Amino acid sequence: MIVAGIGCRRVCPPDDIVAAVRAAERKAGCRATMLAAPAFKRIDAAAATLGLPITEVSDIAMAAAQSRCVTFSALAKAATSFASVAEAAALAVAGEAGRLLQPRVTCGAATCALAEGALA
Repeated sequence: MIVAGIGCRRVCPPDDIVAAVRAAERKAGCRATMLAAPAFKRIDAAAATLGLPITEVSDIAMAAAQSRCVTFSALAKAATSFASVAEAAALAVAGEAGRLLQPRVTCGAATCALAEGALA
């Protein structure tokens, strides 16, 4: 499975999320099979446009994935207490053996990172 982890500002147009996912897919040369976002983010409209299921990631799982992230954002840390939102969401859902395929990319108010993991 290819997990597209999503991070975004509080006010984020769904089109920015879609653009971020597509940009990450182009860079990585693959297609996402699911979306992952922290439980405090609402990305339903973008998921519907992309035709992908969403997995909500708990704060505990987000925190556990932080050490495997390659990007540190002071802005994200101040806003959410997580230094990497998109990468952590993707890696949390991809599992302990998951690997980051594409570090976060930014489009407008959204970020997306891709991780690969085995289907459970």
